[in-house]
Amino acid sequence: MTAIYKKELKAYFHSVTGWLFMAVTLFFVGLYFAVYNLQNSYPFFSYAVSGTTFIFMISVPILTMRILAEERHTRTDQLLLTAPISVGRIVLGKYLAAATMFAIPVAVICFYPLIMSLYGTVPFGETYSVLLGYLLFGLVCIAIGVFVSSWTESQVIAAVLAFLMLFLGYLMPSLCNLISPTGNLLTKVLGVYDIYSPFDAFTEGTLDLTAVFYDLTLIALCLFLTTQVIQKRRYTVSVKQLRFGAYSGLTIAMAFAVAVVSNVLVRAVPSTLTAIDTTYNNIYTLGDQTKEYLKTLKDDVAIYVWGTESDTDVTVKNTLKYYEDLSSHITVKYVDPMVNPRFYANYTSTAPSSGSLIIVGSQRSKVVGYDDLYESTYSMDYTTYSYNTVVTGYDAEGQITSAIDYVCSSDVPKIYILNGHGEADLDSAYTDALTKGNIGYETINLMNYDAVPEDAAAVLLFAPSTDLSEDDLTKLTDYLNRGGKVTLCLKVNEEEQPRLQQLLDYMGISLESGIVVEQQGNGYYQSPLYILPNIGSSVYTTDLYGSGYLIFAPYNVGLILPEEAPEGVSYDSFLTTSENAFLMTDYTTATDYSMRDGDLPGPFPLGVEAVKSLEVGNVATMVVYANASMFTYEADQMVSGANSQLFMNTLDSFIEREVNISIPVKSYDLDNLVLNSGAALRWEILTVILIPVGLLAAGIVIWIRRRRR
Repeated sequence: MTAIYKKELKAYFHSVTGWLFMAVTLFFVGLYFAVYNLQNSYPFFSYAVSGTTFIFMISVPILTMRILAEERHTRTDQLLLTAPISVGRIVLGKYLAAATMFAIPVAVICFYPLIMSLYGTVPFGETYSVLLGYLLFGLVCIAIGVFVSSWTESQVIAAVLAFLMLFLGYLMPSLCNLISPTGNLLTKVLGVYDIYSPFDAFTEGTLDLTAVFYDLTLIALCLFLTTQVIQKRRYTVSVKQLRFGAYSGLTIAMAFAVAVVSNVLVRAVPSTLTAIDTTYNNIYTLGDQTKEYLKTLKDDVAIYVWGTESDTDVTVKNTLKYYEDLSSHITVKYVDPMVNPRFYANYTSTAPSSGSLIIVGSQRSKVVGYDDLYESTYSMDYTTYSYNTVVTGYDAEGQITSAIDYVCSSDVPKIYILNGHGEADLDSAYTDALTKGNIGYETINLMNYDAVPEDAAAVLLFAPSTDLSEDDLTKLTDYLNRGGKVTLCLKVNEEEQPRLQQLLDYMGISLESGIVVEQQGNGYYQSPLYILPNIGSSVYTTDLYGSGYLIFAPYNVGLILPEEAPEGVSYDSFLTTSENAFLMTDYTTATDYSMRDGDLPGPFPLGVEAVKSLEVGNVATMVVYANASMFTYEADQMVSGANSQLFMNTLDSFIEREVNISIPVKSYDLDNLVLNSGAALRWEILTVILIPVGLLAAGIVIWIRRRRR
């Protein structure tokens, strides 16, 4: 076999074909590398690699067309057929030579991510996982090309047939979907020859061992079939042709059976054992919170995917498989809207978007829209002056686990958001967070109620612009006396609000007119009014205290705590300014941020919990934030979601339930590469021009020299 391998490898290097193949491969990868990674500064190399796989349909047939067809055309195959070496070794030697010609450019490509790392952070795990998938996909294509080359003695016919075979494998998912969107026996049979889908798993940031096994199986099967084709011709010399033909047919059938059964068995292994998450922040791995929750799940849950399995997002489909593997109580089913267009009517009045999930449990159902599975933001494209949607995170685990808990919970807590006092509306990002956290909410005006509703887990007063009415004050005070929980998010207001002050007096807290100014340099961002408060240890700052996260708190009112707490009242100031802060009392006429006569020195609490013991043995709880502006989408984005985490921690602390599901969005954010145009141009010239042209020139020179001999 070694002699065959060396002979074939030498033939590639002595002709233009091998050099041309390497040059073409490196040219297209270099071109995509230049566009995506160098010019657009994307840190993900998978963009460049996945965009070039279509080249294999042309380059591989050219590489493999002569490997066996030429032997047959020149009749040198007779020497091989009568040589004292097994046909299998002959085929393997030729295949390894062609594989080496592909492995060389892949080895060169492996240095490209190292170039990228000079200019920023590169997710090496998923990058080299993609390159492994790229290598395996190329090796599969080469094995198919070698097999096709054994059919004929014409190199042209071999190249055309190899192109058709690769093109068919490339389009197989679309072809199967065209035949039957829901799948049937025919599509299952045809799907066996789906050579591109296994590569998809690698591009999604998953090292899928079932895909690796499939590729290796297909390579082995193609090489085995190639040996059978050659063996058939070898045995034609014998008088036992008919007998061997029957034996060969049985062997081929057994090989197909082994390949299919072994892949079925491997795919039956739980994906938790076969799919390795290679993303830089484990985007697709289910976290410990979900795993622990699923261990305790006792109710059966059905997850209906609104769409066919073939059309479903690969990432979402893999995530759902993890859920099935982790709990026997969870089943995933795909509902084709074309076959059952009114299925959703059993659970919702409006048709969900394609790819949405309908999660049905023992208590209720919930629809999780496809768009909710991903976190997106808008960015301005200054070339067209239009906004583009940019996906910044993957939230499937948080949404699905929360939904499962919701449909299985016997009771859903509810908070009431007050209006009627010029309150600001909560951003949709925060109401979505409430929904995700399985917290029901309703906006009410207390004028329409005799008292705060009995089922209130908490009451939220968010940025009131006008004062409370006497009636509202009485109802809120009565609610607190019953052991109620109130959250106040205040705003800077020029008008006095005496009854709001009376509500704060319930806990001994004073509200002073003015705006808090922070003078300590690391205590604010850009403006002394944009405060970055000190974070203390508290139930409200879980996952924030000591984690390196910051809270962004702009435009704060002055909250004053008494030097000695009233009897039965205790305070916990979990957000505070520095001692250098002060309260600017006359901020409407101020021309700078310097402290003047009449201003009050700090520090000030910006987030404080007040707890009052009641006679009945219960406690009243009030959480006061010195500003409501911190709970907006814009402020939250400044600190990577820390403000919204604080908001949810506050409301979650008011709710008594056995399991508290709070899974943050897994961020896609990775800083772009930072390189100037000069550096980018130098690498582009090297990877797109010098390396490919150099290889092609070397091949032409070697070929010309051999022609002159």
